Amino acid sequence: MAPQNREPDAPSLKEHPASSIRRAIDSVTMALNVIGTLLILGVMILVNADVIGRGALGLPISGVPEMVSMSIVAIVFLQVAQTFRMGRLTRSEAVLGMIESRSPRFRALVELTFCAGAIGIMLQLLSASWPLFVKSWTRNTFEGTIGDFTAPIWPVKFIILVGCTALIVQLLFAASDALRTAWRGERSAKIEQP
Repeated sequence: MAPQNREPDAPSLKEHPASSIRRAIDSVTMALNVIGTLLILGVMILVNADVIGRGALGLPISGVPEMVSMSIVAIVFLQVAQTFRMGRLTRSEAVLGMIESRSPRFRALVELTFCAGAIGIMLQLLSASWPLFVKSWTRNTFEGTIGDFTAPIWPVKFIILVGCTALIVQLLFAASDALRTAWRGERSAKIEQP
């Protein structure tokens, strides 16, 4: 009897659960970044409309300075996690590159130290921002002048909490990657952007 040709087992189509969780969180981080970008576009349109209305028609838009100041804070916190994820936060890559050329594990330890410090700072910011959010929500605090323009400030306080949380999660991912590199001496494969 002739031996049967067996096809090699097909590779498992399932991916590791941690990979799918990370991909989902990266998608949320990217969505926050897109919202921040749309907010930048909205602020640009608002400021231009105010300038044109003020100069050409003598009709300024009420509350533009207040909306712009609140939007700037919201934009920063909406985009900070994606900025970190893409490696675009300000830091000295020249020094890190030099360290990595001599010892990838030591660079990973430097990255781990950076992530631990950043997580500590963001946790402090998160714990300090929570009571401010609760206060603005319960008291319905607003920005502006009654009779002219008012806007609640709780949405910006909420965005600060969301942005801090998103950055902490991305820092935890980076710390995990750095720990793996420091321990095993291997770099983890980056997840492709969705």
